[in-house]
Amino acid sequence: MFVSYLLAVTDEQAIWNRLKKLPPLLLSPLIAILLSLWLSTVTKLGILQYFITTIAILAMCSLWVMRTWRWDFRRAFCAVCMAGILQVATTAISQIFFLMFPSGLQLDMAAMAAALFLSIAAAALLKRFHFGAWFRLLLEDQSNLHRTAALIFALEMSMEIFLVLQNGVQRQYLAAYYSLVVVLVLLIVGLVVYLAHRFDDSRTLQAQRDIIAQQQLYEQSLEDIRKEIRSFRHDYKNLLAGLALHMKEGTQDALCSTLEELDADFDRHLGEKIQLSNQIGNLCVPQVRSLLLAKIADMRKKGVECRLEVLYPVETVNINVWDFVRCLGILTDNAAEAALDTPQPWVEIVLLALDGRLSVRISNPYANDIDPKKIWENGWSTKGPGRGLGLAGYQRILEGYPNVCVSTSWENSVFVQELTLEGRL
Repeated sequence: MFVSYLLAVTDEQAIWNRLKKLPPLLLSPLIAILLSLWLSTVTKLGILQYFITTIAILAMCSLWVMRTWRWDFRRAFCAVCMAGILQVATTAISQIFFLMFPSGLQLDMAAMAAALFLSIAAAALLKRFHFGAWFRLLLEDQSNLHRTAALIFALEMSMEIFLVLQNGVQRQYLAAYYSLVVVLVLLIVGLVVYLAHRFDDSRTLQAQRDIIAQQQLYEQSLEDIRKEIRSFRHDYKNLLAGLALHMKEGTQDALCSTLEELDADFDRHLGEKIQLSNQIGNLCVPQVRSLLLAKIADMRKKGVECRLEVLYPVETVNINVWDFVRCLGILTDNAAEAALDTPQPWVEIVLLALDGRLSVRISNPYANDIDPKKIWENGWSTKGPGRGLGLAGYQRILEGYPNVCVSTSWENSVFVQELTLEGRL
């Protein structure tokens, strides 16, 4: 029952991959029983013993989720508590089967089977209405994640209290009790969706502000090109006059030198800016365009040469656009940071959209050693531990997308990250 709800609240796509790692979780009930027996022999804690055992179960399940989903403890604890709320509510409601029928092994087994079926059906319903997507979105709010964890833990403990109080409810009030449990669960689910909506609205508003700011930067870049054209027009006339003079005098070497100067001057003043403008124009996804404009501007301030190639219009990404932006941000930041350690820092970003597939390739030079065993660890950097953003978070973002392929390579002091997004899920 717990696992079915856990898969629903995490919006898991690769269900079989998670179920293959299920056996260690089965140790949780055994350890909880041993803990409860030990507490019984040490002292009489009464109802407190139940809650200590419950918290121990939550902690053990959180450790399993951390290992299986590769999440940090707070995110894992939130998911476990949310699944626990739903599982405990189903357990409370399923008690009606034991009250309706006389006790007996066969009937008890039937009641437990009915409870399991109810939990699987409820989990499928949650997945049908994309509750897990909203819940995972709420977990992306890192600044408030500790508050979210505390809130969901308090709600889980409240549901545990409801389960304990069931033993003291008189039969004529059981219908009201079960109705109250259902209403409470619906309110908790509604609260989670509401908080996720608020976070999404806040993030969208901030993104819109960023887009406006980056559009202004883009317009300023176009204005700079216009001014450069006016300035170049004046220089171009002078260069043409010099060409005409060299042609009259028949000095071929001077003519070639002037032509080379004209070509270099064009590339220096206009060619690179016009090319970058054209490449940016092929980015039709506002969030991606905004991010890359900001990263390019930041790299230029730091003295990192950025080469951008967008060969065909990028009109969509086949995963959540915010997840894609986060991944792109991690890769570009890591590339720029590593490039700064080299004598001539540069970063090359290539986006190729073709036949429904989007390929991203980010290259940069590096000066320090790379340890293949540590490359996916949190905080890994070519500069040493704790210096970089690391690729572990990047991997966690993409692990729920089976249509994504990532690769990492390095050769001749060039580090390359590739991200390929196949067609829609």
